[in-house]
This record gives sequence, C-alpha cells and structure tokens, in this order.
Amino acid sequence: MRKLILFIGLIVMTLNLSAQKSLLQSGPMIGRVNKIDVKLWAQTKKPATVYFAYWEAGKKGPKKTSKRIKTRKEDGYTAQVVIDGLKPNTTYNYQLYINNKKVSFPYATQFKTQDVWAYHHAPADFKFAFGSGAYINDPVFDRAGRPYGGQYEIYENIAYKKPDFMVWDGDNIYLRQNEWDSKSGIIYRYTHDWSIPEKQQLFATVPHYAIVDDHDFGPNDSDGSFWNKDTSIEVFKLFWPTPKTVSGLKGATFQFSYNDAEFFLLDNRYYRDPNKLTSKKHKTILGKKQLQWLKDALVDSKARFKFVVMGGQFLNTARYFETYSNNGFDKERLDIIDFIYKEKLTNVIFLTGDRHMSEISLLDNGKAYPKIWDVTVSPFTSGPNTHAENEPNRLRIPGTLIEERNFAIFNIVGKGKDRHIKIDFYDQKGKLIKDFTINQDLDYQPYPQRHHFKKHK
Repeated sequence: MRKLILFIGLIVMTLNLSAQKSLLQSGPMIGRVNKIDVKLWAQTKKPATVYFAYWEAGKKGPKKTSKRIKTRKEDGYTAQVVIDGLKPNTTYNYQLYINNKKVSFPYATQFKTQDVWAYHHAPADFKFAFGSGAYINDPVFDRAGRPYGGQYEIYENIAYKKPDFMVWDGDNIYLRQNEWDSKSGIIYRYTHDWSIPEKQQLFATVPHYAIVDDHDFGPNDSDGSFWNKDTSIEVFKLFWPTPKTVSGLKGATFQFSYNDAEFFLLDNRYYRDPNKLTSKKHKTILGKKQLQWLKDALVDSKARFKFVVMGGQFLNTARYFETYSNNGFDKERLDIIDFIYKEKLTNVIFLTGDRHMSEISLLDNGKAYPKIWDVTVSPFTSGPNTHAENEPNRLRIPGTLIEERNFAIFNIVGKGKDRHIKIDFYDQKGKLIKDFTINQDLDYQPYPQRHHFKKHK
C-alpha cells in the first residue's frame, strides 16, 4: 500500500511539473549581467506568476527568491526580473518558477557575475559569441517557394561553445508585412521565433545583448520615417532583457562593459534618413544626438578594446546595399573615421552584420594613425550571400570572406602587451571555418595596478 501511495505521488508530481512546463512559452533567458546584479527573462503562454530562485553554486543553504511578476497579454506574457545583491565574480544557479511550481530543464541553468578587476589585477581572459541574421521559417506567412531560413542547430552549437555572453547584431527576427503595423503582430513574430527548441539552451545558459536592424524595426531597409517605430522598439525591449537605454536617446542604444572591453550598441534605424533622400547635404544614419554620444563615450572610455556594434557595414568601401559608403551616408562615415584619428582612439573595432556574409575589413593608414577594424558576421539562419566576392571592398582582408551560415567566437586573451583578440568563425555544425587574430595597438595605457602580476615569495 505504501509503495502504491509513493507511486501515485510520483505520478502527481510529474504531472504538476509537466503542467508548469506547458505554461512556459520560451526561455528562461539571461540578460545583461553586472558585478552585483543580473536580469532574467521568461515568457508564458497565458497570464501567470513568474519568479526565480537562486543560490551560490557549490554551497548549501536557503535559496533566495526574486520579485514575483504577473505576465500580461499586452506585454506578450513576458516577465523581466532584476536580481541584485549578488557577489562579484561568482557563479549562481537559478530556477524558474511559474505559479509557484518549479520548471525543470535537461541542462544546468547558471549565470556568473562580472569580476571587479580594475586597480586590483589583470583582466581575465573571456570570450563572446557574435552574429546576425536569424530568419525562422513560418510557412503560414512566408513567401512561396524554397524556405529562406534553415539549419537552426547553429544555436545549439553556439551554446556548446559556452561563451561568457552573446551579442546579437540585428535582424534577430524578420517581421513580415502583416506584422510590423501592429503591436500584436510584432509580439507574434518574437513569440514564434523565440520558441524554437534549438534556442532554449542558448537563452538559458548564456547572457544576451542585442541591437535592432531593419527587420527587427519594420519593413526591409526601414528608417526613421517608419510610423510605428516606437512600438517596434517597445516590443524589442519586452523580449530582450537589455541594459537601460542611453539617457537622452530614443530607440535602442546601449552601453556595457566586460573586463577590459567596452561595447557601444548603436541604433542605425530610429534616427536614420531615408536611403532615397537626395536633397539633404549631410545625411545621417545615427542622428545628431546619438552620434555625439558615441564620440563622447569613445573618448571617455578607459577600455582596452572598444567594440562599436551596429547593423550594416562600416568600413566596406563598396556602395552596395547596407554599407555606410552607400546611399549618401559616406560623409558621416568619414566624419567618424576623422574623429577617431584626431582623438587618437586605439583598438576601435566595429562589429557589424546584415550583409548575409562574413568578412574582416581593416583601415590602416600607417603608424601616424590608429588602425580601425570592421568584423562582419552574418548570417545565422538566413539565406547566405554567395556573390560577395565580386564586391569591390578595397579594405577587405584577403582570405576572410565567408559565404555560408556561420557565427563567430571572439576570444580576448593574454596579458599586458600580449593581450589580443582571436576570432574563430564556425559553421552551423560548430566546425571551425577560419580564424583570425587582431593584436592591440601598443600605445594604449592600461589601468594602473596595485600589485605586480608576479607572485612574491
């Protein structure tokens, strides 16, 4: 009789766990991670109460719980929770609860807070994943013919590389014509694309940062004239647990640091002049306020490596499609380059996408000027561009072009003058395609250290 009761209890517990998991639409997702706090995210299928339990990995004791959030239809049933009061450089386990029931997963759900290293010791090595162009097929709304998206296993293979975080460079969804005119349509697209099984482990085990590009924002090649842009930005922020938007700016512009690198995430759509506009002498992609913020932030940055993240290519000299050289935006491009030169800003690396191919461009005008890099990574699961080799990009580094689905892992490794960036490009199966190394400009002055790195007897 006792065995029967235990058996029935096990069945009831299993059914309860299954019922709670059935309420989970997608996630959980780890958002921005700081030294003492983290932002976690989840989406339910209907109104529910969401919270997280968390505890220091490897330690026993009572678990702490986050604030409880009630998901609502108008927010796409999404929940974002900030957990603070954490220890720096510490790994935490976390658990998702929906309606007070734990949701279990076949993989460990953990996050690690950032280290307090400046003025204490050398920054640790770290790595991050990067790329763009994440088309997910939806036969109900897609064009007839061969599916444009595919090979979703790429997201599983990014997770298997265990990056410290991931940066999504726009076109993270592809809004269809029936969707960009309404909030419910945009929510539908995010919900559909976020829910594929291949993304779930990546969402739950790696912190994520993201920008918008045209397909997240509205129609193809959309710009600041798009009438529903505030709604698309609103929904973007519902589905991405981002840092706070830079003060004084609209759209989706963010900034965050990780060890000795700083990331400037730009919005190349909200303030953008139309491509077809010809009467304006000084056209802008970034807008006056965002451009000034970028310049000020780059000058103020104490980071060894400064990553400027934006959709479309910055250095590519070809006047094709989404390059800064095209559609009358070349003057703003030259203005940014001239500013980097005048202020002698070293180790500025543009991280770009959109073009459905990957390549590395370098602007090197000799020792009198700092080098400027542009690393383009695209696409994840969208259709590849197989004609890029014919583009007259004078700054492309020979041998770096990739014309297939891929992602990149940036490894920031080494100490002092030997600190460098090793970039590994992988195909959808996680197989290495190419690798490339960027060495730092040596006129960089690091943070002063309190102690030598050598151990003293």
